[in-house]
Amino acid sequence: MHTLAPTDMPEVSTSHLVKMAIAGLEPMYDRRNNLFCHRLKRSSSGMVMEGVSYRYTIMTLLGLLRARSARLEIFIDIEATIGRLLKETTWVDNLGDLGILLWLCSTSEEHQRRFYTSFKLGKALEQYPDARRRMTMELSWFLTGLSQANVTGMSAEVEGLAEKTYRLICGNQGDSGLFGHMSRWNSSAGIVRGNIGSFADQVYPTVALAHFSRSFGVAEAYDRAFRCAEMICKLQGPLGQWWWHYEANAGRVVECYPVYSVHQHGMGPMALLALGGASQGRFESHIRQGLNWVNGHNELQLDLEDRTTNVIWRCIRPEGSKSYADYIHGFLGRSTANKPLNVSFECRPYELGWLLYALTERPTVSNLF
Repeated sequence: MHTLAPTDMPEVSTSHLVKMAIAGLEPMYDRRNNLFCHRLKRSSSGMVMEGVSYRYTIMTLLGLLRARSARLEIFIDIEATIGRLLKETTWVDNLGDLGILLWLCSTSEEHQRRFYTSFKLGKALEQYPDARRRMTMELSWFLTGLSQANVTGMSAEVEGLAEKTYRLICGNQGDSGLFGHMSRWNSSAGIVRGNIGSFADQVYPTVALAHFSRSFGVAEAYDRAFRCAEMICKLQGPLGQWWWHYEANAGRVVECYPVYSVHQHGMGPMALLALGGASQGRFESHIRQGLNWVNGHNELQLDLEDRTTNVIWRCIRPEGSKSYADYIHGFLGRSTANKPLNVSFECRPYELGWLLYALTERPTVSNLF
């Protein structure tokens, strides 16, 4: 076991984190391509921006839109960047990216109209490989997009597709309330991996089912989302860690590390707050614990927020790279991770984007605490 950090660590300031995230995203924006980078990485010569990512750009814009709605000053023209995403759309080659792009475009009727000009949704669940394999995360992004699009009523296809997508996601939920990574019956990979879900495979369906429940009035969807939220909270680590892999049927952690900062400050709060006001008191302590992990109440007793660069370092992880055998053992519930831990000194823009999406939601987290 790793030595526990002191229990008197100061409470993290959510307003400070929000301001820091906006400042940290500016050097991650590639103004030549009008897209956010893949990652910002610490090197011997300073911070280096690597690549560009359409997916990370979408996620980051969702956070920036929410920050702008909270009347915070934003450094880029969000509408122009969305226009860049829609100008040429051959990069959309999977259901997940289609879903989060619809989620983003549903924030504006103009962008939604442009989306429907470029994409026909009717065959999406058969068209893309990730849809045919019934991938939980990607189906969840698609369902969230459909649920948000339903608000405007601009497409007659949305309701039927949403219902079908919802049922596919439900098929990946285990007896414990947790979700596996993919359908166990649609591929050979699913036989091995289907019952094991990452933390992302818990967060995104929780968000999607909460949105679906509100948009279409399906109470069962909220109940399923709440069951998953309760289970991840039950399994949360002693320092507030949101662990890495779970067995969906048995309801247990099968692999703890890496522990990602975005899970602590962004995705964990995003999932729990998506369930709405009635649940916020129930999950308040779990959100707070997760946030405090970032600022020193963690295994290494290190503050992962770097105030000189306005980033939060990516994760705490075991030293050395994992072998294929390590992954297989983890998926089978026999984790081999028992190595010294270190920090990954990089940050990806979506991590700060999800922080903004979660921590500027109303009622604000600062009001919660």
